[in-house]
Amino acid sequence: MTAQSPLAEAAQIPVINVSQTDSETADRLVDAAATFGFVFVELESTDINYNDVQRMFELSKAFFASPKSEKAKCAISENNRGWSSMLSETLDPDNQRRGDFKEAFNFGEFQDGKAQQPIPDALAAEESYLSGFYDSCHDLCVRLLQLFAMGLKIDESAGGKHWFSARHDRSGPSGSILRLLHYPVIPEDAGYVPEKDIRAGAHSDYGSITLLFQRPGQEGLEILSKGWQPVPVHPDGVDASRPPPILVNIGDLLSYWTGGHLKSTVHRVVVPASARAGGEDRYSMAFFCHPVDTALLVPVPSELLREHGKKRGAMEAATQGRVITAAEHLKDRLAATYGWTKS
Repeated sequence: MTAQSPLAEAAQIPVINVSQTDSETADRLVDAAATFGFVFVELESTDINYNDVQRMFELSKAFFASPKSEKAKCAISENNRGWSSMLSETLDPDNQRRGDFKEAFNFGEFQDGKAQQPIPDALAAEESYLSGFYDSCHDLCVRLLQLFAMGLKIDESAGGKHWFSARHDRSGPSGSILRLLHYPVIPEDAGYVPEKDIRAGAHSDYGSITLLFQRPGQEGLEILSKGWQPVPVHPDGVDASRPPPILVNIGDLLSYWTGGHLKSTVHRVVVPASARAGGEDRYSMAFFCHPVDTALLVPVPSELLREHGKKRGAMEAATQGRVITAAEHLKDRLAATYGWTKS
């Protein structure tokens, strides 16, 4: 069932200030990630400016408003870069009758301010700006990964707080993606069925951590925790007049590395009633942070995980005991999502 339950209680996800790289902040992040798999980060406690977020949303709207023929010139390919059209992505293929009611544009890594992929006409003049925003997102992820390493008490002899960040140092290609997302209002002639159709099917994220930027009043995200629970854009205790905090979630790789101690929580985006009858389109942006392609999915040498008696269970279940690379994991997940043939 994909329909949203109107009685579901909102998930009580913590909001954390990450301006300080200290043990208290690290412990709070790890606790939230182990409990929910999600945590809100105060935007003002990061180096990402709200005006830049707003400008990125304006660029996103301009791109998605451009003609389909222009967007199709940059159609997504098997490197996971480019435009994916409405219904082309199926995040929950076992339970969806058709693809997601959304479109997206994926930017891969930039080099010296230049994209390593075709840029659509609507965004060509902003290439340098897009590169700068991508870099800011990556830098925040590195800070968060260092805090997670501190909170997990990773052995100093193995790299300590740099264990994760060393694998995300951009020394080689990675699967990191800056994704612009557009969820249009569902047209009356779309044959929409609430019990069977969805904006983004149930899934976990494929990388290490994800940064999600949302706009006020544009709800729809739900996480699977004691049933499906809605995630507010402005959580309890956060003034709705302030910029929405960044929602950070754990991806598959951080879960594998920690033997499942940090949760890669399943989530989805449903279609609220306001998006079915003349409501507004939903826009969001996600930065999917991945390690370099060659990073191995091996257990982290962590004091905290040893104390908790964590074993290789989660990783072995996902990889059948094989040690695979980050690139191999991503290729498998993308093949399932888009129906691509694995070679």
